[in-house]
Amino acid sequence: MESSLTTHISTVDGALRETARLRRTLRGELVLPADAGFERARRVWNGFVDKHPAAIAYCVDTDDVVSALSFAQENGIPLSVRSGGHNVAGNSVCEGGLVIDLSRMKNRAVDDKRRIAWAEAGLTLAEFDSATQICGMATTMGVNGDTGIAGLTLGGGFGKLGRRFGLACDNLLSAEVVTADGRVLRASADENPDLFWGLRGGGGNFGIVTSFEYRLHQIGTEILAGDVTFPEAQARDALRFYDEFARAAPDELSLDAALVMSAGEPMFSISIFHSGSPGEAEKVIAPLLAYARGRAVNQHLGRVPYLQVQSAGDAIFPRGRRYSWKAQFMRELTGDAIHALLQAYKKAPVSDALLVLQQVGGAISRVPTSETAYACRDAEFDCFPIAIWDDPARDEENIGWVREVWATMQPYSSGAVYVNNLGDEGQDRVRAAYGSNYQQLIELKNRYDPTNVFCLNQNIRPNT
Repeated sequence: MESSLTTHISTVDGALRETARLRRTLRGELVLPADAGFERARRVWNGFVDKHPAAIAYCVDTDDVVSALSFAQENGIPLSVRSGGHNVAGNSVCEGGLVIDLSRMKNRAVDDKRRIAWAEAGLTLAEFDSATQICGMATTMGVNGDTGIAGLTLGGGFGKLGRRFGLACDNLLSAEVVTADGRVLRASADENPDLFWGLRGGGGNFGIVTSFEYRLHQIGTEILAGDVTFPEAQARDALRFYDEFARAAPDELSLDAALVMSAGEPMFSISIFHSGSPGEAEKVIAPLLAYARGRAVNQHLGRVPYLQVQSAGDAIFPRGRRYSWKAQFMRELTGDAIHALLQAYKKAPVSDALLVLQQVGGAISRVPTSETAYACRDAEFDCFPIAIWDDPARDEENIGWVREVWATMQPYSSGAVYVNNLGDEGQDRVRAAYGSNYQQLIELKNRYDPTNVFCLNQNIRPNT
């Protein structure tokens, strides 16, 4: 710790003195490299990320966040902010700086009469969903149970309810934010509306959000879900059918899809999720089931708990494995795009690799681009290869495959990208995530973080 901080604080004694002060100030815990548990504490979801911060401040309330932020600013120490740490780029942990960790801030409250949930920033989506499902309610919240609600929401927030109710950020009613100058502000449509606009898709660029208030929707505790899987010989035609069927689907139906390996053979799988009435669901899904008859190798469909669907991907994406992906939006799957997808997947270096099509559209597309910082409203699919592996010796080939697939699919993309799916890809890609909203985001950054304190993210750089 001492050697790390002396690059920012003039003497070792000063570093020790300041660290001791922060430790006394925090109600939570300060973990240093010499402490037991530091090795585990510095790790994030993506095992490929291997950073060594100088300290990790586990905050338990907003006052702790203010204290940790002030410590970093006063001593010129770089900082990062972590809640779930479920990010491919690993931006929530910094090299040689202070990690402000919110994962122990887990208070929540659900008002079933007003259909509102209040949640602190340390909650995972599984914890949030468990609280709202007691009342049979939910809002759009990701696809993996251990994802943090904070990063998910601030980047936009995809999820299986998104086509019906909009993104997580579209359901955000207010947020408590600690800004770069240490103020604690409430952001909503009525209070600091400019900041509220930026929080809905602009990532962690404008402050540390310590709590969120969301609009809830009554969906019950069970939905109709399942999957249909086609063999490689049927994949091309099934992808054509999927493109047409998914783009015409009602908002209640969400159809993600992927090229996957099953029993050593490449397959094309469509994931089915319908959150409306059972009778309507059967009618809507009937054409897909009819198409699958005689073509699919597997077909599963039934009423299942919503919480089960929300955690279904956890086994595929466990913490600690090595992950790489690179995403881009598509408005349709042309014949040439389908051919390119199939050929690209054949080159996957590991059997756990996926080539994902995450469906968006629906209610997401009907929110005006200028209404929130999230700008990619006209997309139909988020297309991205995912490499999953364990051996560091295979890093180069897996990352290389991801980049090759992305380049192959680029001619068929809209050019835009979901900011939560960005890795370390440069400023042009950040601009691509925000499109026509980018200049307004720079102006907001100039106002709330002119010295770019919050820079370890998909950074919107101030120009003052």
